[in-house]
Amino acid sequence: MKFFNTAGPNKSDIHYTIPPLTRWDLQEILFLIDSQKYFVLHAPRQTGKTSCMLALMQHLNQEGNYNALYVNVEAAQAARENVYKAVQGILSRTAECEKNYWNTNYLAQEREDILGKGEVDAITSAFSLLAKKSTKPVVLFIDEIDALVGDSLISVLRQIRAGYADRPTLFPQSIILCGVRDVRDYRIHSAQTQEIITGGSAFNIKAKSLRLGNFSKQDIEKLYLEHSKETGQSFAEGTVDLIWNYTGGQPWLVNALAYEVCFEDKEARDRSKPITLEMFQQAKEKLILRRDTHLDQLIDKLKEERVRRVIEPILKGEDATNQLKEEDTQYVFDLGLIGRKENKEIYLANEIYQEILPRELTSGWQSGLSYQNSWYTDKDTNRLDFAKLLKAFQDFFQENSEAWIDRFAYREVGPQLLLQAFLQRVVNGGGVIQREYGLGTKRTDLYIKWYPEKGNPVLTQKAVIECKLLHKTLEQTIEEGLAQVIAYADKCSAEESHLIIFDRSKDKTWDEKIFHKQIQSNNKVVTLWGM
Repeated sequence: MKFFNTAGPNKSDIHYTIPPLTRWDLQEILFLIDSQKYFVLHAPRQTGKTSCMLALMQHLNQEGNYNALYVNVEAAQAARENVYKAVQGILSRTAECEKNYWNTNYLAQEREDILGKGEVDAITSAFSLLAKKSTKPVVLFIDEIDALVGDSLISVLRQIRAGYADRPTLFPQSIILCGVRDVRDYRIHSAQTQEIITGGSAFNIKAKSLRLGNFSKQDIEKLYLEHSKETGQSFAEGTVDLIWNYTGGQPWLVNALAYEVCFEDKEARDRSKPITLEMFQQAKEKLILRRDTHLDQLIDKLKEERVRRVIEPILKGEDATNQLKEEDTQYVFDLGLIGRKENKEIYLANEIYQEILPRELTSGWQSGLSYQNSWYTDKDTNRLDFAKLLKAFQDFFQENSEAWIDRFAYREVGPQLLLQAFLQRVVNGGGVIQREYGLGTKRTDLYIKWYPEKGNPVLTQKAVIECKLLHKTLEQTIEEGLAQVIAYADKCSAEESHLIIFDRSKDKTWDEKIFHKQIQSNNKVVTLWGM
């Protein structure tokens, strides 16, 4: 039986799989290898790069023109700045891979002599030995290269560079460095010299950088069709579009959602029952709440200052594309947190990230809020009273915002995040919040769906809340916000519309900032809140 893979490289005999070599520009890669180039293949974590490299190694070895070898050096990360231990670890792993994939023991037999040459030359000697012993030119894949730390990484890069001129007879014909980031983005702190070494200077022989992208819509359709062929179980119309919106084609998310529905959902294990869109909606919420390793790794990156510099303007609704450092933007892009349009505009990469990032940034706040949805629901109909809810938030914001926002790393977007924490605390378990960020408009759009009666979508209560920062006059901001929130309400078919304007001016009193009124515009009633 096959299933959707969410951990480790794909195995075509047990996993539903998009053929790995179709995800690369294979002809370009083969040209670079034939041309004796050293280059970089990089992609965000759990995108499928290891599966692709293993497939490429197998392809090259079957073709017969090269002896290709894949080595994962992540274990050497534990050596940190201890170059000798890192080199030991890399040599041990390379020798093991040589034995497993080539069925030879050249490195193991020469291990002591190689290490005797010293930590600054051992890698060069080892790779040279592989090239000399091989009857064909060697192609070497080094995976997780950017897991190495400080002087250990600098040493490995420089030792590879030292042997470059001796290729292809005395050193590998082609070496491919694989990791999350492009080598040019490495900023390596050398403990020995107390300076920052860039990857580009330590490895100036790189010919090109190639990036493995996400699945296309067609890939998602093909992958899910594998399950239908295997089990006879069908997916509801609109599944591919829904998954595309949720994931942006991020491979782990695409697989994780399908695995959650098809193998964890007891109802869906009955293969005679089709997979519905509602099942995927529930699966998305479970993934976010469970915070699996993939999501946990991304969330941890939010603590980094250069990640904050990129993410904060997006959450704030600012178009800071031309103001950000390119190296910061590229780093966050390589992590997979953001996407980039042709005009270089950046955005959070998919709907799941749009939801989980604000939730995670405010998780501590949510646990400190004592509000419950039962306080804001009608006892007879179980419908949310949004006016009562937002009035409570307005009071809370006036009394507590300064103290709460001051202890938060993302202070510039604190008001919007505090509102989302408040709403999430109330909505949890009875509804969902979807988020959109309007770059350049200083606004955040929240679409709330509340389910008074679970399993009865007809009764679903829909409301939109638009948050804007006061950046012009109050009149101009209201006029602009009304047009935006009405358009958003039409898009979502919402029955209620609320516009919240946060005034961050320090020279105004709360009496000047706090107000509440209803405005009719374009035959729509919008409730306006000042804070």
